Formats: sequence, C-alpha cells, structure tokens
Amino acid sequence: MTDAKDDIDHGASETPHRDEGGPIPQAGLLGAWISKGGIIFAIGIVAAMLILIQEVVLRYFFNSPTTWAHETTIFLSGIAFVYGGLYCVARDSHIRVVLIYDAIPPRIRRAFDVVISVICAASAAMFAYAAWLMVERAAFTPAGDFRLERSGSAWNPVYPGALKVFLFAVLTVMALQFVILTINYARGKR
Repeated sequence: MTDAKDDIDHGASETPHRDEGGPIPQAGLLGAWISKGGIIFAIGIVAAMLILIQEVVLRYFFNSPTTWAHETTIFLSGIAFVYGGLYCVARDSHIRVVLIYDAIPPRIRRAFDVVISVICAASAAMFAYAAWLMVERAAFTPAGDFRLERSGSAWNPVYPGALKVFLFAVLTVMALQFVILTINYARGKR
C-alpha cells in the first residue's frame, strides 16, 4: 500500500502567503478602505436578523405586525450582497477555478493577473454604465429633479432607488479597484 500522505506538489509553495484578515497588498489604500467598510454591512446583516426576530414576535405573539420590517431587511441584505462583491475584489477572496492558474509559473501568473484585472475593470465599468442608466430613471424625474424611486407598498420607502444608486457607486469603485490592481500587478507589487 502507498502512504496516505499526498506527495503531489499542487503549486501551493509558489502562491504567496498573505494575512487573511485584510486586503491583498496590490489593492492599495482603496482596498484597505473597502476592507474596513465591510464591518458596516456585517452589522447591517445582524440588524436585519434582529428586525426579522422582532417582526416574528410582534406578529405572532402580539398580533401587531410592522409595515416596514420585510422591506428593510431586504434592503439591508441587498446592499450587503452588493458590497460583498467589492469586498471580495479587494481581498482577492472570490470563488474562481484555479486549475490552470495554479499550474503556471509565477511570472506567467502575474501576466494572467494583469489580463484578468483589465477584463474585470472593463466589465465593471460597463456594468457601472448600465447601473447609471437605471439610476437616471430611479433617481431623477423627467424634469431633472432629484427624487428617488419608491417601493409602492403601504410604507413606500425609497429603498429601490437607494439600492440602484448604491449599486452604481459600488460598481464604479469596483472598476477603479480593478484599475489599481492592474497597475500594481503590472508593476510586480507584492
């Protein structure tokens, strides 16, 4: 029988180790700010949970449901998920298939990083433009006055319009973050 120990080199020795508690060095100062901002949205998820618990207690124990709990939790969860994409970019913690990436030498891997970051920057910029088209309709009246789109429910909050504005802002920052990553990967910053 063979030894249970896996002696195959999976390329892990070539992968630079970094502090898992923060952004990658190539993300720069913007990445550090993005990473620090994540706590705000984590608190929002906890707040959403507490709001739903309160709603269940009020509805089923006191027969007094709220009109705002569900829309608020959807909004808090939505902005957290939108920000999560930006957060993952800054920390290089998104899911990806690394079958080829891990098998190539570090020098070629750096070229892959540059090309991937350029493609992602262009994609994020195009998505930001598409988000801007939504913001134009959701945040401005035909006369050009600022007025956020509302949900249309009994409570009628501005959450749909605010979420679209937030999506545009996050995608714009994401495109900028990918540009910073492209520059730093091209310069060989570690």
